[in-house]
Amino acid sequence: MEFANTKWVAAAASIWIQSFSGASYTFGIYSSVLKSSQSYDQSTLDTVSVYKDIGANVGILSGLFYTAVASRKSGSGGFFSGPWLVIFVGLLQWFVGYGFIWMATSGVIPRPPVAMMCLFMFFAGHCQPFFNTAIVVTAVRNFSDYGGTAVGIMKGYLGLSGAILVQMYHIFCGGDPRNYILLLAVVPSLLILTLMPFVRTYDTVIAGDKKHLNGLSAISLIIVTYLMVVILVENIIGMSMPMKICSFTFLLLLLASPLLVAVRAQREEKHRFLSLDFPVTERTTLLDSPKLNTSSDVKDVMTNDMNVLEAICTTNFWLLFVAMVCGMGSGLATINNIRQMGESLRYTTVQLNSLVSLWSIWNFLGRFGSGYISDTYLHSHGWPRPVFMAITLGLMAIGHIVMASGLLGSLYIGSLLVGLAYGSQWSLMPTITSEIFGVLHMGTIFYTISIASPVGSYFFSVKVIGYLYDKVASEDDHSCYGNHCFRTSFLIMAAMALLGSLVALVLLLRTKKFYATLVAKRILK
Repeated sequence: MEFANTKWVAAAASIWIQSFSGASYTFGIYSSVLKSSQSYDQSTLDTVSVYKDIGANVGILSGLFYTAVASRKSGSGGFFSGPWLVIFVGLLQWFVGYGFIWMATSGVIPRPPVAMMCLFMFFAGHCQPFFNTAIVVTAVRNFSDYGGTAVGIMKGYLGLSGAILVQMYHIFCGGDPRNYILLLAVVPSLLILTLMPFVRTYDTVIAGDKKHLNGLSAISLIIVTYLMVVILVENIIGMSMPMKICSFTFLLLLLASPLLVAVRAQREEKHRFLSLDFPVTERTTLLDSPKLNTSSDVKDVMTNDMNVLEAICTTNFWLLFVAMVCGMGSGLATINNIRQMGESLRYTTVQLNSLVSLWSIWNFLGRFGSGYISDTYLHSHGWPRPVFMAITLGLMAIGHIVMASGLLGSLYIGSLLVGLAYGSQWSLMPTITSEIFGVLHMGTIFYTISIASPVGSYFFSVKVIGYLYDKVASEDDHSCYGNHCFRTSFLIMAAMALLGSLVALVLLLRTKKFYATLVAKRILK
């Protein structure tokens, strides 16, 4: 039981939950059956998908709930406190949302009005902020000195979960998207229910944190490489059902390997404690250390815990918000419409499913890579994290231009660039939020900023992509074929991503001194 009560077991449990909870990124798998079963045109389908995005990104309630029940030390608030309770509330919404979507598309219930389907989609998406808040904020608290790496790993597995869920679709659903929706309602629910008690906060400083986080990072790269190989083999030469089952079984074994890191970390910490070699200590703040009070700038870094109302009144908050409207919004609009984009270019069903899976790979690499790289350059060179936000948004603009070109393979290359850049925002933005505004109300603040994602998604999906697509689509079946279907939309999104990059540069200029003092604080800690 002692082994289960460590932050490394909490990290492993968080990884497993994230690995199966990113169903919103697989919307392309069942969007066609949703469109046909409900007789939607493209604009209506995009409207429904936007409610999924609204639910997935409006996490103010999850942030407030986390602050109320999980902000104290693990075990200090009794049974009805802790991150597990936040996860459980999200789990209820997950089951209700996907359960009703399955009943609607399968004909178990009469075809619901569009408004009711939007509500189902909202619940299916709104569970995600509860999972994310509990897991990401807990990871930042457990690994505060390497928050970028920890957030990158946790958010990375959420992005990777799309590819994992698609593998389950190929094996268990017989190619029927309706069965996939039922699988989403049942299997992840059972997994999350089992694992959520292990997600806890441990406010301690451990000498080997970086070493073991690197171990988790290495495992993550092995998993993503393996998934990449599996997807390519499926796409190029195909795989028989026994091969798919074997490959998925091996994937599950790889996903279990973070537990080995937890075992190793526990042994080393126990050995260090018994040998009296720098035992685990409670995390101390700057104000507890007299020798650090000589720097007023560093003190300011440590006393910057703002609530959401205070954060909203700052310029930095709105710079982050505008950058995310441009970046997250256009990226989310791309994944929501990626199947229709492929269909317009006459991609095969296998190619379309591969695009969804590969997007998850790029999403993961963006989340993980930006967190790890920004941590490395912050510690070694003092580079502010907004540098990487500006770079990745510029990369996203290039990706949209590539997709607009309509050249052979442009959808693959463009989705790679957009997926990497989109994933990066989900790692960089929460970490920047925790550093600029503090950890105490981090969940509420970063999900308030995340409202930018559905705002941007609605604008780009409905007002740009859906509107321009329906103008050139056939009136009979609402379909369109050719590069012209989405070209103008991509060019508009490229311009907006470039605007987001410029806004991130302004944030960089405003926070250069802040990050210099932040690095000084960590050196003196």
